[in-house]
Amino acid sequence: MARILFAGESWSVTSVHSKGFDSFTTTDYAEGGDAIIQAWRDGGHEVTYQPSHVAAKEFPSSVDELNDFDVVVLSDIGSNTLLLPAMTFIKGQSTGNRLEALREWTLAGGGFAMVGGYLTFQGIEAKANYRSTAIADVLPVTMEIGDDRAEHPEGITPQFTGDHPILGSLPQDTQDIPALLGYQRLEPKDNSSTLMTVGLHPLLVVSEAGQGRSLAYASDVGPHWAPEAFTGWTGFTAIWQRAASWLAKEI
Repeated sequence: MARILFAGESWSVTSVHSKGFDSFTTTDYAEGGDAIIQAWRDGGHEVTYQPSHVAAKEFPSSVDELNDFDVVVLSDIGSNTLLLPAMTFIKGQSTGNRLEALREWTLAGGGFAMVGGYLTFQGIEAKANYRSTAIADVLPVTMEIGDDRAEHPEGITPQFTGDHPILGSLPQDTQDIPALLGYQRLEPKDNSSTLMTVGLHPLLVVSEAGQGRSLAYASDVGPHWAPEAFTGWTGFTAIWQRAASWLAKEI
């Protein structure tokens, strides 16, 4: 059983409703990590979930705090959320660099994963901006400088590219893989292993990182890039259950 810290996959939407002369606003809050969290818990893993607004305040800021977990996963949460806590951004006080701590923790033996989305890797308009952070050193991929999204509204089907404990027997499975609707363009680093591709780009890449392990997944784990058909695919559940075990060095 791996102890997983999962941060991100939440958002709020403010809408302006205009009706002739009058207008009003409404606000809605949503989370997009239900499928992957359920997959982990069904696999016996322990998950601590921090939505983005919670991670802004409570994400670990030191290696000691990160040691409460075996695996840390960032999904659709920009680097500013972790680098600019209120004490720094509002009050101008020095605080610990959470991404530097995450890098050191990974190199010392932790398991780190980044999941794609509009606010991971580089993201929309490069606003996620992880390319210039400490955590880029331990990711198994190189990021582009600008906006790295590849939108495929027509659907694009991933392919398996090799054997690995994370995949188990899936490459021999005859079940069709559902299509994704987008991903991020990444480049595998030397000494990494690409387990799945999508189009001409890697989808799932892993590597050793010092004494730890790291994983990059170039698409999302919920809409819109990952439709319900994809997150409901048995392979989605199996891959993420085994990925957590691999990152925690249980397999």
